[in-house]
Amino acid sequence: MNVAWRFYKGDVENAERPETPDQTWRVTSLPDGIELLPEEASGGVNYQGIVWYRKHFQSHPEWKGKKVFVYFEGIMGKSEIWINGKSVKKHYGGYLPIVVDVSSWLSYDSENVIAVCADNSDDSSYPPGKPQYALDFAYFGGIYRDCWLVVHDNLFITDPNYEDHVGGGGIFVTYPKVSEQCAQLMVRLELKNETSVFQKGAVCYELSDKSGKVVSTAREAYRVSKGKYATLKTALEVLRPSLWSPESPSLYWLTVKVEDAHGKVVDGYRQRVGIRSIEMRGKNGFFLNGKPYPSKLIGGNRHQDFANIGNALPNSLHWRDAFKLRNAGMTVIRAAHYPQDPAFLDACDELGLFIIEATPGWQFWNPDPLFAQRVFSDIRNIVRRDRNRPSLFFMEPILNETHFPEEFALQAKRCVEEEMANSAALSAIDPVSEGWESYPVIYSHPLVNNGMKAANSVSEIDSSKVYFTREFGDNVDGWGVDNSNSRPCRIWGEIPMLLQTEHYAAPRYPFTCIETLYEAGRSHIGGTLWHSFDHQRGCMPIAFYGGIMDAYRQPKTSYYMFMSQRPDTINSMLHPLGIETGPMVYIAHEMTQFSPADVKIFSNCEEVRLTVFEGGKQYVWKRSSSPLKMPSPVITFKDVYDVMEVKALSRAGKRDKVYMLAEGLENGKVVAVHKRYSTNKPLKIRVRVDDDGLPLVADGSDLVTVIAEVVDERGDVKRLNNHLVRFFIEGEGELLEGDSIGVNPVRTIWGTAPILLRATATPGKIRIKAEVLGEGIQAIEDGEITLETVASTMKFVYREEELHSEFGYDRRLGKKVFGNSEEIERLKQEIKQLKKEKAKHDFEVVTRQQEEFGEKR
Repeated sequence: MNVAWRFYKGDVENAERPETPDQTWRVTSLPDGIELLPEEASGGVNYQGIVWYRKHFQSHPEWKGKKVFVYFEGIMGKSEIWINGKSVKKHYGGYLPIVVDVSSWLSYDSENVIAVCADNSDDSSYPPGKPQYALDFAYFGGIYRDCWLVVHDNLFITDPNYEDHVGGGGIFVTYPKVSEQCAQLMVRLELKNETSVFQKGAVCYELSDKSGKVVSTAREAYRVSKGKYATLKTALEVLRPSLWSPESPSLYWLTVKVEDAHGKVVDGYRQRVGIRSIEMRGKNGFFLNGKPYPSKLIGGNRHQDFANIGNALPNSLHWRDAFKLRNAGMTVIRAAHYPQDPAFLDACDELGLFIIEATPGWQFWNPDPLFAQRVFSDIRNIVRRDRNRPSLFFMEPILNETHFPEEFALQAKRCVEEEMANSAALSAIDPVSEGWESYPVIYSHPLVNNGMKAANSVSEIDSSKVYFTREFGDNVDGWGVDNSNSRPCRIWGEIPMLLQTEHYAAPRYPFTCIETLYEAGRSHIGGTLWHSFDHQRGCMPIAFYGGIMDAYRQPKTSYYMFMSQRPDTINSMLHPLGIETGPMVYIAHEMTQFSPADVKIFSNCEEVRLTVFEGGKQYVWKRSSSPLKMPSPVITFKDVYDVMEVKALSRAGKRDKVYMLAEGLENGKVVAVHKRYSTNKPLKIRVRVDDDGLPLVADGSDLVTVIAEVVDERGDVKRLNNHLVRFFIEGEGELLEGDSIGVNPVRTIWGTAPILLRATATPGKIRIKAEVLGEGIQAIEDGEITLETVASTMKFVYREEELHSEFGYDRRLGKKVFGNSEEIERLKQEIKQLKKEKAKHDFEVVTRQQEEFGEKR
């Protein structure tokens, strides 16, 4: 149901009535976040208040007499939904599904209108509850996740979020027995009979591996009276299963078919599952699939907001977030501080990322019983939505950094246990919270022998519990001042990002970092960095800059340090997923005129050899020389880079010899190489699409980041430049831009200029051109790239003419085009090239003359 909704920012009288005119409303496709925002959108600059959405559509004749549900994955704030003027649902909370039965209200003789009123204003009656101006993240707003229309027969598998049955509803898969030899799946299924007669038949189950091979089947008879439910429990056995783990995220498809008494399939479901078992064994730590997990789980926290679009990310951006984090070597993500989009969790299942699910909340408690009741409802609905995911590690059912009564903590834990109803019902809590003694997982900083005692730590280890650091790395001087050496904006350049890297890895002062996490004993199973990405905040006028990537997901130096913590062996299970594995080496030095004398290297190899300049001095580091416990310490070669040597080689005509070569060695053999040059003058723009191999889908809302890089003749990015880059788009796409967000032209940030490109609903080619403002003989050459969108595999329900509305986001109006015929453009480029060649010759004369008259030292 994503395509072609009408949107109005503000309140409209009688907007719920079908006859209310909406022709002048903006047309948008979901996910929609109300508005575009500048990259720096902290301090409450986003809109808070009422908005309206309306969708016009025709009912299909085959729906008649069946059960029809509209399923919203998320509407921010409090919302009310109407179908053809009838109020069918009110909801409080912005992060969980809203499921509406519209069967009785659909019209088959005329057009249907769904109207949604969403209000993201501050409201203390439901979580998070805290006003946005005092919140360390932002609410944003709108119907910011997908919307689906689901049609069932009148005998159907229920939806657990709709039915609200404790520990029940839908399909629930557990694993009573898990080993490398054999696994047992227990499938609990709830059927509902809304026909007018008694029903009987059978439910058939097929479990298929990734190749499509059926590895297990089962069949279970059912009998259910009219208007009643039936719950079936069925076991499937799998011999020699492929077990799910971060290192081998093996998935199966469970296909369920409901047959009536005549063998006709009347309903069905496909559920992706991963076979695995999780145990927390106190002082012995975390066991996965019956074995002690061999390493610490190191990962990051994640808010799901993005530059310009708030938290209205299409599914592709959720997937790319997970992919980038897994590629950085992370194995666990804490969903801060709310349930995240199902698409992100899908990616965690696929890519081998454990997920810690969190209840919406941050430093706020409302003693009104209604507030706690809504928190408990959220906890239950999180579990019901995500209980079948192999990536689900444990729950955080309490409110983050909040003082709440003990009874609340105990009831929150009971909600998880009642919904999970098995040994995997694990919950985590802070040790300073009331009721923490009853929880199996304790959030704490590691107790290490460096005299450190963090505020949120236990004073001694309880051998019956395991410990996890929910947030490490953020080093704020004072919460009111909010300065931190762990928070470098990417545009601030090399030195701040290097300092962040050292701080996250192993600083000289006592602080929780990767090193202290590895120093801790088996009972401390890992930790998550605060934070993976730069993100917006309501309580501060500037964004949080502590991410290892910026708001456009462009990496900072620390990203590669995290990457170096991965094992040095190639993983054949992860490689087909596109995840980088095996030996790596990275030179964390830009070789600019302002770069430091010390050179830092990130590598997971047992030995690293650095050569400074061609034929220059070599330096060697061996892992055996490091006293640190972390897998791959930051390697520092002292006083090896001298800008005066760069000058001397350049003046001697040996500019091509100004490079560093890092080689990673295993058993004396070179297994990884990174070569970095000192950049020459910028010559051109290189345009690339940051898609991580995922195509752009023509569904009217899919987005991808496009990067313009200022590069020299070798193709190396010129980090130190300050250009403005203007983008032009032609074809089946549009640039997200506007005066309100300060996009296009874009100022380069550390050598690159990012924009967001949105696909239209029509598959086709998109031509993207980027140019530096201003023309001249020595001007930087334009860059260009063409990509092609792919047709969506989804079925969409919408009215075609809505996409071409005079007042909507008509893809044919206001589109940026290049403006010249191909022949004129070709001739212009030829003339420009000839002028550049002459200018290059004249410039060489200038440099020779400067050599003659310049300083000879």
